[in-house]
Amino acid sequence: MSLVLPQGFRAAGIAAGVKRDGGLDLALIVSDADCEAAAVFTTNAVKAAPVLYDQRLMQGGQPIRAVVINSGCANACTGEQGLRDCEETAALVAQAVGCSPSSVFVMSTGVIGVPLPMDRLRQGIPLAARALSAEGLYAAAQAMMTTDTVPKMASDDLTVAEPGGIGRTAHFVGIAKGAGMIHPAMATMLAVVMTDAMVSAETLRRALHKAVSYSFNRISVDGDTSTNDTVLVVANGTSGVRPTTAELEILLTSLCVDLAKQIVRDGEGATKLITIEVSGARSEAAAEAIGRAIARSPLVKTAFYGEDPNWGRILAAAGAAGEQIHLDALSLRLGDLLVFAQGAPVACDQAALASLFRDREITVRLELGQGKANATIWTCDLSHDYVTINGRYRT
Repeated sequence: MSLVLPQGFRAAGIAAGVKRDGGLDLALIVSDADCEAAAVFTTNAVKAAPVLYDQRLMQGGQPIRAVVINSGCANACTGEQGLRDCEETAALVAQAVGCSPSSVFVMSTGVIGVPLPMDRLRQGIPLAARALSAEGLYAAAQAMMTTDTVPKMASDDLTVAEPGGIGRTAHFVGIAKGAGMIHPAMATMLAVVMTDAMVSAETLRRALHKAVSYSFNRISVDGDTSTNDTVLVVANGTSGVRPTTAELEILLTSLCVDLAKQIVRDGEGATKLITIEVSGARSEAAAEAIGRAIARSPLVKTAFYGEDPNWGRILAAAGAAGEQIHLDALSLRLGDLLVFAQGAPVACDQAALASLFRDREITVRLELGQGKANATIWTCDLSHDYVTINGRYRT
């Protein structure tokens, strides 16, 4: 998959030796012009050093010129040394690309509790800077990966008509990584969205928060929230196109949903993408809470993995969400098959139901019969491979 970067952006991904397997592990994204920026971070109380560093950076309101991402080491639970390593990383990038250290955004992902191998980054960052190109996005997306099996990339365009029938186009491109420790609260593992649109920092901030709430905040692989979750959007304005707030929110939400679903589809050991649609709730918050409860239930997830139409587990998980439920009022559909309504099972085609559970993508539709609010959550099944991957993550 090859995506064209927005105007004024270059990217690279190299092997700096952070990963033991010698794979790509250092990504660099640089804009030739200053970028307005907005970011959303994990709400986990245990925050990695780059999250703490970037939060302070964003509070300062400085424009962003570069994003550096290493995989293989999360730089989390590393104390003051971790913060000093973030500062040095930013300084190394600034020297290599010719910008201020305060305009360098730093991300890390990988094993927790291990210091960054700064000797390798000192050698790798200049190499990454020399490798920067307009065709370097795919390598950068690969360099972000840990247990991911494929890079996550998405793009969209916004064209604005001008007098004479000539239009100008703003290009939006996003990359993300994540396959485990995915049950975000305000973000996902790591994601960067770049655009050459003209957007103020405040407009970006509002649009990003809305986009994240309907995308990265609606996915779950395993119910665990990471120490490093970060979503960043940067806009350098070189296209001259200024989208309306509504246009930006719609496009950014669509792009983030695309990336979020790619993360779930590539969940550690996953074999199925499961969409959970909860409707007829008293409030959107209640619908989301019920959807999340179903998404993180090991019993529900293993039933989907085992292709066992044990739909009672879905109702049990919904009932444990802590939200008001009236069993006589709700109905449950798997795909288009109605299996439960008015407090009792509904006769359905069992062969069709068994066949549905063998599909790679399955939709669960739970109608609560209480109101008009709804929410959609995306999750995956839970397989033997998930345990294998995480039981041996460090070794």
